[in-house]
Amino acid sequence: MDVSQYLEIFIDETNEHLQNLSDCIMSLEKDPENMDTINEIFRAAHSLKGMAGTMGFKRMQHLTHDMENVFQEVRSGNMKVTSGLVDVLFQCLDAIDAYLENVKESSDEGTEDNEAIIQELNDILAAETGSAPEEKAAPAEEKKEEPAAQNGYEKKYQNAELSEKEKDAIKSAEERGANVYGITVYIQEECLLKAARAFLVFKAVEDYGDILVYYPSSQDIEDEKFENDFSFFLETEAPLEKIIEVSKTVSEIAEVVGEKVTYNDLIAAAEKKETAEAAQTTPAPTEKAAPAPTQQKAKAAPAKKQNGGKPVTNRTVRVDIEKLDALMNQVSELIIAKNSLVSISSTEGSSLQSQTFHEQIEYLERITTNLHESVMKVRMVPIESVVNKFPRMIRDLSKKLNKEMELVMTGEDTELDRTVVDQIGDPLQHLLRNSADHGLENADVRAKRGKPEKGTICLNAFQEGNNVIIEVSDDGNGIDTERVKAKAVERGLVTPEQAEALSQKEIIDFLFMPSFSMAKQITDISGRGVGLDVVKSNIEALGGDVEVKSVLGEGTKFIVRLPLTLAIIQALMVEVHDEKYAIALGSIQTIEDIPVSEIKYVQAKEVIHIRGSVIPLIRLEKILDMEPSEEEKESLTVVIVKKGEKFAGLVVDNLMGQQEIVIKSIGKYINNNKIISGATILGDGEVALILDANALM
Repeated sequence: MDVSQYLEIFIDETNEHLQNLSDCIMSLEKDPENMDTINEIFRAAHSLKGMAGTMGFKRMQHLTHDMENVFQEVRSGNMKVTSGLVDVLFQCLDAIDAYLENVKESSDEGTEDNEAIIQELNDILAAETGSAPEEKAAPAEEKKEEPAAQNGYEKKYQNAELSEKEKDAIKSAEERGANVYGITVYIQEECLLKAARAFLVFKAVEDYGDILVYYPSSQDIEDEKFENDFSFFLETEAPLEKIIEVSKTVSEIAEVVGEKVTYNDLIAAAEKKETAEAAQTTPAPTEKAAPAPTQQKAKAAPAKKQNGGKPVTNRTVRVDIEKLDALMNQVSELIIAKNSLVSISSTEGSSLQSQTFHEQIEYLERITTNLHESVMKVRMVPIESVVNKFPRMIRDLSKKLNKEMELVMTGEDTELDRTVVDQIGDPLQHLLRNSADHGLENADVRAKRGKPEKGTICLNAFQEGNNVIIEVSDDGNGIDTERVKAKAVERGLVTPEQAEALSQKEIIDFLFMPSFSMAKQITDISGRGVGLDVVKSNIEALGGDVEVKSVLGEGTKFIVRLPLTLAIIQALMVEVHDEKYAIALGSIQTIEDIPVSEIKYVQAKEVIHIRGSVIPLIRLEKILDMEPSEEEKESLTVVIVKKGEKFAGLVVDNLMGQQEIVIKSIGKYINNNKIISGATILGDGEVALILDANALM
């Protein structure tokens, strides 16, 4: 039986419970008397304990059990929530998170017992309540249950019908001098995952020997085709008491009964059973009547399972991202097929110019667009899953840096493509740490500047056209451009004369250069020079960009712009020297026809003047290393593209029109050329390269 079928569910649900616990403990720190929050934490800790027990993760179960004990006392009013307790609870969450990481990597929780944290919890419990009552009470309860549990449980392994092969296995084990035990395990009636319980029992006993016979068969047990008990025969060197003890360590096991069996006993029992069946004497009905209560009890359980197993509120389905990727590829191929049909229909002299053909093309276009939108919706997830962990991080930084600060988040329900969401966490985390460490001043400086003692960091997300904008701002010191300029001169990046001519934006851009750090001392929070350059390259790898606005003494705002999707986009197809290129429609502002006579020069570079703005010209033939055209043109077709607040004019030869294109990766061969972000297959089978307007600027 394979535990991995439950493992993925366990990982997902544990993540949800951890996030829920983190949020609740954060709000509990602000409002320690809130009983709803305390009850919610108790429920989440209890669920985590049950799940960890189900999967056989004893260390995680032990830790969550101790957390549950603490909240039992808080609920009862025997102890108060203090800042020290909150710190220890967050350490517990970190420890559970570490267990979870181990489970993800190796399907095992690891060997760390976290005794120091458990000791701290129990010390707080003892200090606040005078004792840790629940732990002492537990053994007494167990003792009470045991004698009652021994009564009325049959040794059902005696009913197993053994094949010749199984009999031979038992006989040879006996001949080897090993013990053979018949064991019957009874599961609690309210248990939902019976097969998982059975598997955990098998896993526990197989550390001590080999299972020779399963009753019912292992396949039936895996498919849960059994009532509330199962049996097996085990070959082992260990004593019977040990086997019963390890079987009982699995949670939701009601009782385990067993004894040592011999081959001769089993043969004799089988013969006796056959004789009894053949005779069909009068005592038979009474014999069969005896187990009836147990069977009735057992039959009641499945009904419970059906009610409990049906999700009432949660209408979501977890889908493997690989399945979505496969679906996305199918849609991509469909769009390519549609483009080829469009291409055939527009060919001059084609015999397919009938009205029906065009109607079919329109229908296909409509379907592919709808299908694309549906798949994109399935792939879209709220950025909430990433930003949820940040309030806890800011709380920890506040204590570590000894600065009072709070994080205000808005727009967490803004949706982004799953692949973008998975990779945006680290850059955002770095920007927030940057605001906490470099941005916010300490309490004395804030008081002198007339600012509130508590600094504010804001994270705001919203959709704008085909992009999602995430802003990270703070009301701190702002960027001291004079210091940045001095550092750039000191490092030889610019001469003092050039530095004087730089705009504020150009100075701030130095911060995005590799290993350019303004930290006066290196801490484990920031200042190692592995800074904003990594943030910038990560965001640009996702097809986005980042810009900064800052006022010295007032604060800084980082604006991260990300594309909604990385798979299928609307693009403008253009020609440069008979070669076709695509430019993403999202980055295009306008298209202009500019007479050559209107081109001006600034610092020996070509610019054009449009509606009060001076826009630099980029000749694509030069960038793409093509032969310059010989014929002199009277006017140029210029595509004006925008990146943040910067504009540029791309000179092209021809415009071919707008098209929905599928972005295909061009692999590692052309990885070093950032101006080409991918390729697409056109309707006639030709390959067109996709130009990245951000990189061109």
